[in-house]
Amino acid sequence: MSSATTQADTLKAAIVVAAGAGLRAGQPMPKQFAPWRGKPVVRHSVERLMAAGVAPIVVVIPDGAHDVASAALDGLPVRLVSGGASRQDSVRAGLEALAPDAPAIVHIHDAARPILPLAVVERLEKALEAQPGAIPVLPVVDSLCNASDNLMGAPARREALRRVQTPQSFRFADILAAHRAWDGPTNAGDDAQVAQAYGLGIALVDGDEALHKLTYAGDFAPTLPPVRVGTGYDVHRLEDGEELWLCGVRIDHHQGLSGHSDADVAIHALVDAILGACARGDIGQHFPPSDPQWKGAASDRFLAHAVKLAGEAGYAIGHVDVTIICEAPKIGPHREAMRARLAAIMGVDMGLVSVKATTTEKLGFTGRGEGIAAQAAATLLLA
Repeated sequence: MSSATTQADTLKAAIVVAAGAGLRAGQPMPKQFAPWRGKPVVRHSVERLMAAGVAPIVVVIPDGAHDVASAALDGLPVRLVSGGASRQDSVRAGLEALAPDAPAIVHIHDAARPILPLAVVERLEKALEAQPGAIPVLPVVDSLCNASDNLMGAPARREALRRVQTPQSFRFADILAAHRAWDGPTNAGDDAQVAQAYGLGIALVDGDEALHKLTYAGDFAPTLPPVRVGTGYDVHRLEDGEELWLCGVRIDHHQGLSGHSDADVAIHALVDAILGACARGDIGQHFPPSDPQWKGAASDRFLAHAVKLAGEAGYAIGHVDVTIICEAPKIGPHREAMRARLAAIMGVDMGLVSVKATTTEKLGFTGRGEGIAAQAAATLLLA
């Protein structure tokens, strides 16, 4: 097997459908190019797919929208393709544009669903190992009925119904053939219906409420504040025979901190600060000390998870400030290494990370050398 064939067999491509008018959203431009949480809607969708390791990405846009689309996606490695009169025509145009690449799979995603959790993409790709197509769905929680004019008609069984989301994912050759063979209505509804009509099996995987489709003017209301701030505080006991980890850096010292994980008191305080800023509880809720899987775990996993949750809430790290409170060891010689390590874990520039230290003038448990405390503040900015 050639290297080119190997690459094609593993290539994961995407089509972002951004060719609609988006009139119901009440924006001065098509909703997919309107600003939402600090950047154009379509840019959110493309960046989420890129974060999932998807490439190439084709963005299907309306005729005459090349300039506005280019501005919205400036700097991102995407291909712009003009769409057609219907969503189905637009998807077909995107598929044909990808045909020379012959990717193994393709994710077909609505631009107006800007929050795409990585776990949904992973579930879809796993399902494609057994079926040629897969779609994310959610249960219907409301009671349903059929309507006859303005009167209630026959009941509908919600247990048998699902709400369908995107991305809808397929083995590329199969969905391309399905679209080429379609001779049904102009508007097929979605790509899963085209695939099903072609005889392809469609797996259902769990979707996510975060994949909400922006549709109405209220969806663009500035309900999230541009800046949020959280604080955290933690304490661990110093004991013989333990390693000392602070801000993700191992420090030589005659004692270390005791705790269920690696007891990095500084990272624990910072995790609580980030979780507090995005209102996602505290470190104990996400990583309970009663759970044996976290015994001895590196605290960088906790910090990376907190940053991920902040991102899913629509926020990026603006600045963090950590203060370590102890008599010993001296923090100064390790400060820059600590800043660099925290920045690397969070995926931010080192200039956004502050690490300081202080003593309690030999007062209290830190003054007596019984333990180390840390406090942190985190500023999150709307992404």
